[in-house]
Amino acid sequence: MQAPEGITQLLIDWEKGDQVALEKLMPLVYSELRRLASNYLRRERAEHTLQPTALVNEAYLKLVDQRNAKWQNRAHFFGISAQLMRRILVDHARQHQAVKRGGSQQQRLSITSVEKLAQEPEVDLLGLNEALDELARMDPQQSRIVEMKFFGGLSIEEIAEVLGIGHATVERDWKLARAWLRRQLQ
Repeated sequence: MQAPEGITQLLIDWEKGDQVALEKLMPLVYSELRRLASNYLRRERAEHTLQPTALVNEAYLKLVDQRNAKWQNRAHFFGISAQLMRRILVDHARQHQAVKRGGSQQQRLSITSVEKLAQEPEVDLLGLNEALDELARMDPQQSRIVEMKFFGGLSIEEIAEVLGIGHATVERDWKLARAWLRRQLQ
């Protein structure tokens, strides 16, 4: 992947209306978006019908449709991408549940940390989404940190940069949010 500065400059140029910048940007970020999508879908049920390419394409369409986006940098872009992928997956899970109409009960997960969730073969995405929504009502910053770390794969440093807060604050909020989610998902 190109250096973050190159991606950031393309994002700024795209924000200013340069369509050529968008055409140059997408091949540079596509592999990272596809990796994120593959990681999310690996945690889904085995018979999941959404493929990584479809998830990336749907997220891409939503990204391109962003109005008045003020891209700060590469990390901000991937944070927004992670949020969009989360919404797409949750919508897909809701549609799946609606089709089943109670055929399969949602399960609460017992996890020791959100990081461990990445190794779980299946994730109750609706349960995780509900927990993150509840966390967002109590502490929006902690919810965004979890979203960017878990769904976006961003580092603590990148999250601090996106949110404009200190590294230590992100570390502290990440630990608190993980502990809270651990209790909620048991």
